[in-house]
Amino acid sequence: MRSGVSDVLPPAVRRSLIKFGSDLATARRKRGLTVLSVAERMGVSKNTYLRVEKGDPGVGLGVYAMALFVLGFGDPLRSLIDVSRDDVGLLLDEERLPKRVRMKKARVPRP
Repeated sequence: MRSGVSDVLPPAVRRSLIKFGSDLATARRKRGLTVLSVAERMGVSKNTYLRVEKGDPGVGLGVYAMALFVLGFGDPLRSLIDVSRDDVGLLLDEERLPKRVRMKKARVPRP
């Protein structure tokens, strides 16, 4: 069964996922772990973990994050997108700043 996202995935993103899955497979083999042992530690089926190693875009992000954790990479997703280093976002924020700031008039309560 193919995921709908596979049909619209840009080639560069697809290649990145395939490389990511391949890198996870390499890391698993370097640690001397079997597919089944990693899948069990992750709490997923063997087939789901094999999809991870293939870079399947239909696998949930949480499963990829758990694979990284089980293989000893800690929590790399924490700093993947850091708003303090988001140059585009910071520029957009700056563009939205008002040109002038005016004090609001205090409302006088009516008797």
